[in-house]
Amino acid sequence: MISGERHVSFSNVSPRMRQQINRHPHPHPRSILLLLVLLLPVVVCLSGTLAYAQSTSDNTDTIHGIVINSVTREPIGRALVFSPDNRFATWTNSEGRFEFALAKAEATPHDDRERLQSVVSNRPSMLMARKPGFITGSNRGENTTNDATRDLTLELIPESLIIGTITLPSGEAPDSIGLQIFRRQVQDGRARWMAAGSTQSNSDGQFRFADLPAGTYKLLSHEMLDRDPLTFDPRQQLFGYPPVYYENASDFRSAGTIQLAAGQTQTVSLSLVKQPYYRVKIPIISSAPEVTQNGINVEVYSHGRKGPGFSLGYDNQHHAIEGMLPNGTYTVEASTFGNIGLTGFHTIVIKGAPIDGRNLTLVPNGSIAINVKEEFASPVNSSFSMSMNGRSFAMKGPRRYLNVTLDPADDFGVGRNFSLRNPSGADEGLAIEGASAGNYWVRVDSSHGYAASIRSGNLDLQHEPLVVGAGGGASPIEITMRDDTAQISGTVEGVTAGANGASSPIVGAGGTTFYDQNAGQSVAHIYCVPLPDSPGQFAEIYVSPDGSFVSPELAPGTYRLLAFDHPEQELEYRNPEAMRAYDSKGLVVRVAGGQKAHVQLQLLPTSISEREQ
Repeated sequence: MISGERHVSFSNVSPRMRQQINRHPHPHPRSILLLLVLLLPVVVCLSGTLAYAQSTSDNTDTIHGIVINSVTREPIGRALVFSPDNRFATWTNSEGRFEFALAKAEATPHDDRERLQSVVSNRPSMLMARKPGFITGSNRGENTTNDATRDLTLELIPESLIIGTITLPSGEAPDSIGLQIFRRQVQDGRARWMAAGSTQSNSDGQFRFADLPAGTYKLLSHEMLDRDPLTFDPRQQLFGYPPVYYENASDFRSAGTIQLAAGQTQTVSLSLVKQPYYRVKIPIISSAPEVTQNGINVEVYSHGRKGPGFSLGYDNQHHAIEGMLPNGTYTVEASTFGNIGLTGFHTIVIKGAPIDGRNLTLVPNGSIAINVKEEFASPVNSSFSMSMNGRSFAMKGPRRYLNVTLDPADDFGVGRNFSLRNPSGADEGLAIEGASAGNYWVRVDSSHGYAASIRSGNLDLQHEPLVVGAGGGASPIEITMRDDTAQISGTVEGVTAGANGASSPIVGAGGTTFYDQNAGQSVAHIYCVPLPDSPGQFAEIYVSPDGSFVSPELAPGTYRLLAFDHPEQELEYRNPEAMRAYDSKGLVVRVAGGQKAHVQLQLLPTSISEREQ
């Protein structure tokens, strides 16, 4: 820094000192010593800055990876990568790559568990990604706390689309008209049609459903009255456009399906048919008139088949169901809201004339008794108390461990389920109240043993639905409970610790192994599916990070064990026809009461349904 030139400049030196230096180009040694003393804080400060920069470089960690299209496997640029807690976020570059720079946590060598917790707390526990054009929430996320050097791969599923045009018989596009789609979804091992979205057509009759996952869909249009201001006259015959089901079917059940693969676009067209509409008025008669003041739910089914499309409303002032329908045969179902269940049905036929005056009577839904026979080898240890009407009492008998639920058996998911009524005393019997007429699957959940038999009259309710007649009438449900359970344990080959966002072991000092906070997440998904002629009951089994598993207590029977690397959302395990696709998959195991079997399973990388799409 010291130069022999005539003029020397030091930014951190006072003006007087500069004059002294410039006046004496060859300074005295004492002056040099004084100058070094003055410059010492500058040198120390500069060295501290350099040390800090070096420390920052050495004390950083990175999380890096790539976002790809799950179908084409191509990288996705300009995708947002973020942590669920919103502490971290960044964009991918043109090659789909991303990286986060993180400050390393201070090591605590005296306590590996504290060191682990400190490291985990300074890193996002999971990263996810999203981008328009890909299904919202489709990324399952990647766990980031296990391996700092692992290159993460986030997969986004491209959205599927249903686009189309709806036209009038004249070929003209109608004014905006509503359209709706339903998706086939599996719930509790059975497939049902669930509402999946609605939209409106534009002035050209074009419509679009976006952000759809792969699956099977049905499409229909909403009813629309013809209210053209040039031709509409409320005193004359009214016309309208009934719902149109894809491929011109007569009702929802017979409507054609639209099969979408991930990223696929399906183009469809619908043509409206103009028909005369007639007024409908059905007065309501009820044994509990005060209940109807809260409103009535009205469902209309064409040809007696449950499904969406037609509708009528309830006029609370006139206590009548009112609306308009075209020619046809319809089932009108009315039911009350709240705890008091009243239901009524009417079948009406419209043939060129309005319907007016025929009453619909709402009757209370009945009570279905449940009788339980216990064949236990060990005592029931569970117990609990309930408080009713200001007094408490201890539960006795099956209510301590048992719950029974009725689930609608229709494939159109609009019905409600019914469970055991609340007891008014310790010795009160089991019953289900309020179930309206229809078909129901009986589901028995127990914390002790299993249901060896479920019957009603001559119906085997483990394989057939319960039939509830008008007024909620049905034969008592007879349940036999046993506790001679079986168990299946073993290992899943092909499991990689840390896969699917599950925990990987971290080895500390002395060989101590820790798992992070996600250690409870199963690294594989085992489904224990009873064969059609088996009395066994479906179960899911947790898999440890090392691939080992032990099933919960199982009912004796013959099972097919299927192990997947991801949750199998579309497994219709209660549908023997659908399960035939798995005849050559998994392992069939038969267990008797009290038996413990040990098996080895092969990991299935993807579900059959995903491969087909």
